[in-house]
Amino acid sequence: MRQFFAFRLHERKNESHSLLHSRRLFQRFLVDAYTTIESNRLRYLRFNQPTLRSDSYDSIKKSENAGKVDMSDQGSEFVLPASFTGSPRYMKNLYLDAMTVCKHFGFPDLFITFTCNPKWPEITRYVKSQKLKAEDGSDIVCRIFKMKLDSLMDDLTKKNLLGKTIASMYTVEFQKRGLPHAHILLFMDPSHKFPTTDHIDRRT
Repeated sequence: MRQFFAFRLHERKNESHSLLHSRRLFQRFLVDAYTTIESNRLRYLRFNQPTLRSDSYDSIKKSENAGKVDMSDQGSEFVLPASFTGSPRYMKNLYLDAMTVCKHFGFPDLFITFTCNPKWPEITRYVKSQKLKAEDGSDIVCRIFKMKLDSLMDDLTKKNLLGKTIASMYTVEFQKRGLPHAHILLFMDPSHKFPTTDHIDRRT
């Protein structure tokens, strides 16, 4: 289903673009598409794990100490796996991964915020041609932002724009006005750290 909506969100010369240029109606379509995909994934998990149960270790130990032998009714039936984006297990795994990186490399050296600019020429060129606003072309805005973010991460981590980087991580959030932004953490090599603000000024 995700592939279907991804296909529908691309403009093609031999197809009508009425939906893609429908402003708020298109925004509503994007929200409905997301909830449809999400509910479809949840429905699959709901009906394909009738034998799985979930409970805390403490609760299981209490039942065991009380002499309970049959655990078939212990805990809850529905389990959201770590593979489900946004689930508690998914978020916990990402948190533990981030803490493991910090444990190994220490505190991050740089915190960078990369914000989408609705006046980027790639965005303005498209929205002006269709007489739209940036928030009306969320699909184009997100694609351009992702390409620029990938390019920035490549400059920072592979081309060592600010110095040699030994580890990095980032998260993408959406502002209330509908534009994405990324928070980036960089762990620098000991020989490329910034002990004072003067070192940062010289680098930038």
